[in-house]
Amino acid sequence: MSAANTAQTYGSVTKTFHWLTALLILALVPLGLIANGLPYETDAELALKAQVFSVHKTLGVLVFFVALARILWAVTQPKPGDLNHDRKVQSTLAAVVHWVLYISLVAVPLTGWVHHAATSGFAPIWWPFGQGLPFVPVNENVAEGAAALHWLFSKIMIASILLHVAGALKHHVIDKDATLRRMWFGRADAPLVPAHRGSRAAPFAAVVIFALATGGAAAAGLFREHESVAGEALAAVASEWSVTEGEIGIVVTQLGSEVQGSFTDWTAAISFDPDVTGAAGEVTTTIGISSLTLGSVTSQAMGADFFDAAAFPTAVFTGTIIEEDGNYTADGVLTIKGSEVPVRFPFDLVIDGDLAQMDGTLTLDRRDFGIGASMADESSLGFGVDVVLRVVAQR
Repeated sequence: MSAANTAQTYGSVTKTFHWLTALLILALVPLGLIANGLPYETDAELALKAQVFSVHKTLGVLVFFVALARILWAVTQPKPGDLNHDRKVQSTLAAVVHWVLYISLVAVPLTGWVHHAATSGFAPIWWPFGQGLPFVPVNENVAEGAAALHWLFSKIMIASILLHVAGALKHHVIDKDATLRRMWFGRADAPLVPAHRGSRAAPFAAVVIFALATGGAAAAGLFREHESVAGEALAAVASEWSVTEGEIGIVVTQLGSEVQGSFTDWTAAISFDPDVTGAAGEVTTTIGISSLTLGSVTSQAMGADFFDAAAFPTAVFTGTIIEEDGNYTADGVLTIKGSEVPVRFPFDLVIDGDLAQMDGTLTLDRRDFGIGASMADESSLGFGVDVVLRVVAQR
């Protein structure tokens, strides 16, 4: 059997690409469904879910490269003539399905890969070229857009596969021709047929199908900017120093990888006299827990075993601002999930007239607040959580 195609037969390379792709897709689809349905409340459950997702993602990247190689090989080879060349409508529909399948074999793994690269944390890809992609930022909106496209394109792919299989079975069982045998290894005993005559209509129709599906999904609201978990916005507070900009971020370690997040809804009531040494002021910071974004595990973080946002919608730090020899700390109590823990928060402070900028980092132990109690060791979730605070305030 020749490695290359001829005008009448498929070569061994084309057949290998075809059946390798089929085997990979047959593994990927159930793996994705199983991974999405697995719970992740305990160490063991999270480890299993992450492992299944990692297998799914790793095989998905393999499908992407196999599909590219398959397409590049196909464009260099003659395509055997259609056995049903006398049935123009049927041949055209089959060609459209083939093109939809070709596009989806690239688009589905690529959008999944972009979603992974744009998301912080959880279930690494096991190929040795890192977790990111060039020109793809770690961004919730990018991640959610890619995830939506991945979901949509995967449904198009599954539909095209079912049509492809149905067509092959029709040829084999009803028409009793050599279409299916011709793609298998060995002699197909296919009759001589006219050479394949390509058409631009089929690839154009396939692109139109993807465009219409994407447009319809957008109109139905499938693509939307990231929104925090629903929660009542915090009311404004009176303060001697008004926060003009700032960020409260956290960094956790999950499955050995850093996951960065931040709270978008928080208030700070600050009284502070930069001319006073010792106890120079007071601060009360209230954080809306439901405003947290934490990569791919945001919804998990809201659960009862973690922040339990439904029962404990806010975290509060109340402390005294202390200046000692030009060094600043905020000494007080941090309350999260009903647990009150003494905290000493050192920070840098730069004052320019009535404008002040503070930056500080603090490491907390999640166990002090009863967060992730089911994660008894650090194999799934590290004990240490870095809190990164940057605030610009105007007096």
